[in-house]
Amino acid sequence: MKKPEIKIQLIHLDGPFKGQIAEYLSEVVTFGRHPDCHVVFPEDLRGISRRHAEIRREGNRFLLRDTSTNGTQINGQQLKETILKSGDVLIFGPGGPKISFLTAIVTEDEASSIRAEGEPPPEAASVMPPPSPVSFAAPVNIPLPARQQPPPGFAPSVQSRSFAVPKEKTSTPLVIQYGAQLKVFKTLPITLGKGSQCDYPIEHAAILERHAQVFFDQGQYWVQDLTGRNLLTVNTQVVQAPTPLLPDMHLSLSPQGPKFQFLEGGRLVEVTAPQGAPQGAGHIPMTGPLQAAPQERQRDGGRNTVLIVGGILALIVAVGLVVLLLQRYGTQLREFISPFLRG
Repeated sequence: MKKPEIKIQLIHLDGPFKGQIAEYLSEVVTFGRHPDCHVVFPEDLRGISRRHAEIRREGNRFLLRDTSTNGTQINGQQLKETILKSGDVLIFGPGGPKISFLTAIVTEDEASSIRAEGEPPPEAASVMPPPSPVSFAAPVNIPLPARQQPPPGFAPSVQSRSFAVPKEKTSTPLVIQYGAQLKVFKTLPITLGKGSQCDYPIEHAAILERHAQVFFDQGQYWVQDLTGRNLLTVNTQVVQAPTPLLPDMHLSLSPQGPKFQFLEGGRLVEVTAPQGAPQGAGHIPMTGPLQAAPQERQRDGGRNTVLIVGGILALIVAVGLVVLLLQRYGTQLREFISPFLRG
């Protein structure tokens, strides 16, 4: 039986190729400073070995094998060999380039298109200028600055749908995950909505035909409301004009959802509230990988409680043994100690 065509998508989140997306159909994808590698890092990145790591397809799975001196991290954990999952984040060497690993089954036409492009290494693509440094980061549930200024040329009225957006498309990656649907965009702007003409159709009762737009301008990502009904919020604040999306901000497309968290590297990941949670709660509980840290803290707290209770029980047993020994051997113990006390 013929194996399905599966492409590897590598999204460069940080490093010399930040902002680029490379696609491969190869059985093996290699990383390092050696010119024969598929992903060739610059020579001045001395923390990366000449042949640093490889991703090898095994059936419908992809095995990452580290062959370097300084190691490779997968989701923050340094491993020599592991099966990768779509969405894993790889870091090559200490503080080195950061890449998001994605996979997708492709049609024959898409596979032919990728082969026609020759699966070029990242350095063959045009390099996106690095984003401007951001001087603030609004955490979850903290309102945006009241006087946040949109880019020049944007209409201030929320009711108007005639916001001025950059006419020329920008080669900027954006990854959106909603439910089981994962899609990678290489250019912006894109529109979200229920309509078939939208770049990212979303089936949800609260979503309109043309609902929202995400674009890239002035070195950062922006979102604007296309509904004319003030449905979008960022960190619980109504989107009254094009609003910047910064890492860890929360975007809600309507009071009934769906809700997303914006992550570093241009990723919008759906977050869901557990059953029974009130709609529109200020805090948006997260599930899946985003919830891993709170769950880990809960497990740590449980282990600490067990240790404390165990220590108290051990102390009670020790005191009980001492009392029992004194009751049974108290006379002999006093006769043994008294000569020393008289001396």
